[in-house]
Amino acid sequence: MSALPEFDRHADTYDEDLNQALSLSGETKDYFARERVRWLARCLVRQGQTPRSVLDYGCGIGDTSVFFRGLLQVQSVLGLDVSTRSLERARSAFGSGECHFLTFAEYQPGETMDLAYCNGVFHHIAPAQRDAVVAYIYRCLRPGGLFALWENNPWNPGTRYVMDHCVFDRDAVTIAPPEARGLLSKGGFEVLGVDYCFFFPRFLKSLRFLEPALSRLPLGGQYQVLGKKPIVTPTPALSPKT
Repeated sequence: MSALPEFDRHADTYDEDLNQALSLSGETKDYFARERVRWLARCLVRQGQTPRSVLDYGCGIGDTSVFFRGLLQVQSVLGLDVSTRSLERARSAFGSGECHFLTFAEYQPGETMDLAYCNGVFHHIAPAQRDAVVAYIYRCLRPGGLFALWENNPWNPGTRYVMDHCVFDRDAVTIAPPEARGLLSKGGFEVLGVDYCFFFPRFLKSLRFLEPALSRLPLGGQYQVLGKKPIVTPTPALSPKT
């Protein structure tokens, strides 16, 4: 992943900047973070998966680790980021024996993680480098591990508004759902599904019970592409000819 030095500049005002951009929705960043992980938890149940470890690729200030521990009941969280200032904040607030935060240079993928999670990172990665990031995440996961890629939906006008008014998203290169799905497929993942979430702002929250039924409608504010690293079965050895 290419260096993003601007996130060192935004690390200390990240919550304030993002909440200001999200104000039109009536919700804060914590609401969206919690609901993303809650949605993922339901997906894991359907897949019969109970991950013990999660990799948060592009973890920022590390606050999603609270929801991984509380909603997914994972035993360990590893957050990776390029912003050293963000990682300092993450370690200070959430670092523990179960939650670790490292730079990419400090971590060597070893095909051990049960689950990888990535939210709102790929639109900050140059398109030419996205395949390499998918390959990196693939190497982090054990065979059979899952990758939950969350991104902002450029087909949603509210999302475009938020990104235009967010100081660190204004120059982002958005990634449409078919492109994200193609990235995972090209990277060797079996794509299990694409879900769309966050249809209703807070003043219409009484309608949010409809969102599971709308999850195939490509108009939600964000979407999740869920991929699975194949379990490679060894090819049976041929019996010697007699």
